[in-house]
Amino acid sequence: MATGSIGLGKMGAEAFAPPGAEALPARDGGTRAADRPRAPRIAFFFNAQPHQLLHGITTAEELALGWRAEVDILSSTQVNLDLARAAVLPDSRQWMGFEQIGSPLVRALSARMGRIVPPKLLTLFAIRRRMNGYDAIALPERTSIMLRSLGVTRPRFIHIDHGAGDRAAGFDPRIARFDFALMAGEKQRRRMLAEGLVREEASAVVGYPKFDAADRLRDRSWTPFAVERPIILYNPHFSPTLGSWRDHGFELVRRIAEADRYNLIVAPHIRLCDTRGGRAAAEAAFGPFAALPHVHVDYGSERSIDMTYTSMADIYLGDVSSQVYEFLRRPRPCLFVNGNGRTWQGDPNHDHWRFGLVIDGAAQVVPAIEQAIATHRDFAAVQAAAFRDTFDLHDGERHSRRAAEAIAGFLGLEAR
Repeated sequence: MATGSIGLGKMGAEAFAPPGAEALPARDGGTRAADRPRAPRIAFFFNAQPHQLLHGITTAEELALGWRAEVDILSSTQVNLDLARAAVLPDSRQWMGFEQIGSPLVRALSARMGRIVPPKLLTLFAIRRRMNGYDAIALPERTSIMLRSLGVTRPRFIHIDHGAGDRAAGFDPRIARFDFALMAGEKQRRRMLAEGLVREEASAVVGYPKFDAADRLRDRSWTPFAVERPIILYNPHFSPTLGSWRDHGFELVRRIAEADRYNLIVAPHIRLCDTRGGRAAAEAAFGPFAALPHVHVDYGSERSIDMTYTSMADIYLGDVSSQVYEFLRRPRPCLFVNGNGRTWQGDPNHDHWRFGLVIDGAAQVVPAIEQAIATHRDFAAVQAAAFRDTFDLHDGERHSRRAAEAIAGFLGLEAR
């Protein structure tokens, strides 16, 4: 069985809003006292695919509820706004604004080209004057820091991480251009300090707000399989050079499917399918298996971003996606595919490959799965220690509240 992509086909806005829903109004009509001085205006701007929104939306909600500030959720895509409204509690929406921004012409051209997200730079150019009206802008991606180069000099920029993996891409030099940065745990803090990306006094370790948003959104009772078997999640990264899907994906899936002893979820990183060409390539690789009762293929639905699959799977099969750390919220067997013969030992960008067996290609995958299950005890302690180092979590704590407190402290906001 197969599941569609967010923003493509029948998924997208329909995943989070009733059929026929119109564009969201600029503001949900919350009552704000008019006799007080103007509250600081803060934008949470989501200028990328929907998966990034889950890293910041519940932080925005906590900030709007707990501090005197006008909090707006802005995005160039309606899909993001529908997901944002679904992720916050109904009573919270009156305290927040939701607005689609950018150029309608650029959005229309992007849709004709089969792209989920309009070109980021064109969106930034279109909104540059408007964004200068905010006191702060929080972003889970780095391209939009170019607003500063476009004359947006008034707001302070806050970086929200959108994953806590090991790849160098997560430690982008552009992070140093932000005024304040939120980090998930000590692993990020050490590396970002060492690389000069953040300053102690202008950063904060806050845990992982995505856990709050994903826990609220996903349906824990849902399953794609009628017969109970061990579930393997194949989660290839979108990179054609670092990921395993292009050279090995078809054969990996074929061998597991033909073994007929596991249920298999094929859920690539959402960016693999966020263009018409990427979707076509994924369908060519994985589509032949979608009709099998023990294979579920997801080309980018909401379940591929709300931790449905990393929560339900028994075994993780992947390459370089940061989602392996979300999977290790509950330590389980892992198996990694080194499809390009990289020398990875000692490389911090592949540190997560310490969490299980590493194979060179598809020929070994079925016996390697059996071995990964049998030897998991050898990796469990390493997995648990790495999870604690990656996510600074406190029992009973709302990560989003902690992130909101850090932002409020940095901006000097008054509590409500």
